[in-house]
Amino acid sequence: MALWRGSAYAGFLALAVGCVLLLEPQLPGSALRSLWSSLQLAPAAPGPGSPEGRLAAAWDALIVLPARRWRRVAVGVNACVDVVLSGVKLLQALGRSPGNGKDHTILHSRNDLEEAFVHFMGKGAAAERFFSDKEAFHDIAQIASELPGAQHYVGGNAALIGQKFATNSDLKILLCGPVGPKLHELLDDNVFVPPESLQEADEFHLILEYQAGEEWGRLKAPHANRFIFSHDLSNGAMNMLEVFVSSLEEFQPDLVVLSGLHMMEGQSKELQRKRLLEVVTSISDIPTGIPVHLELASMTNKELMRSIVHQVFPAVTSLGLNEQELLFLSQAASGPHSSLSSWNGVPDVGMVSDILFWILKEHGRSKSRASDLTRIHFHTLVYHILATVDGHWANQLAAVAAGARVAGTQACATEAIDANRVSLRAPHEFMTSHSEVGSRIVINPNEPVAEWHREGISFHFTPVLVCKDPIRTVGLGDAISAEGLFYSEVRPHS
Repeated sequence: MALWRGSAYAGFLALAVGCVLLLEPQLPGSALRSLWSSLQLAPAAPGPGSPEGRLAAAWDALIVLPARRWRRVAVGVNACVDVVLSGVKLLQALGRSPGNGKDHTILHSRNDLEEAFVHFMGKGAAAERFFSDKEAFHDIAQIASELPGAQHYVGGNAALIGQKFATNSDLKILLCGPVGPKLHELLDDNVFVPPESLQEADEFHLILEYQAGEEWGRLKAPHANRFIFSHDLSNGAMNMLEVFVSSLEEFQPDLVVLSGLHMMEGQSKELQRKRLLEVVTSISDIPTGIPVHLELASMTNKELMRSIVHQVFPAVTSLGLNEQELLFLSQAASGPHSSLSSWNGVPDVGMVSDILFWILKEHGRSKSRASDLTRIHFHTLVYHILATVDGHWANQLAAVAAGARVAGTQACATEAIDANRVSLRAPHEFMTSHSEVGSRIVINPNEPVAEWHREGISFHFTPVLVCKDPIRTVGLGDAISAEGLFYSEVRPHS
């Protein structure tokens, strides 16, 4: 931050001291030094003149609509209702009292739920579990939904991406996923759900929150976190995939967005193999020329990720992912920097760039490879990179800037960037590669999108204005991908 501010102040400081010397040439050196140090310590003025304000203004000038815009977007296939509430209040409502904590990989009863919740609340750790008993789960979900303070949100990547696209009133959105009555009510009026996608009951994901220092009996949470559980068979088996693909013929989309592959982690290896082949077959049924974007999400199964890389990547046109998913992907498929166990703080731009380059070089479109993959939108907290194979996409400056802008507005729940509520935390300068001799790039808030090229692949980088006090971060990655796609323009190829 200081580096960014320094360049903004340099001219002002020189001018101020210059004026003093001109008016008072006899002023002693000690007085001048005192004046200089007081000027240097002056805090940055927030608002339009700050680096954040200048960067936001520069984005607004760069973000222009593409010449050829999407008209109809089809999104599938994972959707649910997120019920967010106090974990302690739910367990009290279920008549439970805090006993000994014990982890259960699968929850079979209220007792298992209470033991697992106590186990993770005691550690202040996040966890997600499957609840095997359908009737018992629905009873718990009913009680949870009706508790005072329980909040219902649209959940599932596909539904969240559809919801974000629907804020553009001139777009027609088709959403396929397991949509029950509550989710249907929460969805934007602009989202069309085909009748075959409607089901009598919602897929509820219960998100039990607890605060740092919260107590329950002798239990005290060291950190704030959440325990998530569900009985979600529809999303786990991607049940709506066939409905989704069969709906496309009538809907005639010009962009298809697919997500939910990560939900298959709970399935057997045999079912995963079978379903992935069906996913690839289904995608290949989509008419040529209609781009397909795949949104990835958090995964832990390397074998499933490896299969997705080798089988699904060549069938899709575009990818959306974050830093955890990018590194896990590289580890699973033996890509660059795969010996790294995790990112140390802000992901290194050069390393990220190397992995993106490898994905597009090894698994993307080329003269010698029958792959459709030509675009990756990478997002992390403090910056985004849009990597594209040359000749296939246009309006990348606007797309990457729009994706970064929505991260700041949605997290802060503001219509436009409020320069006083965000901070610029991206690296001031970086190398574009670690695997080869890259170039050094210095970021200027007045020209916030940096561009570089490597063997027929273009990279567009922009910082994110990070919300200092975020209101809601769930679904932020989905909003980023949707906004980046909205401003992207695919070049038609015969």
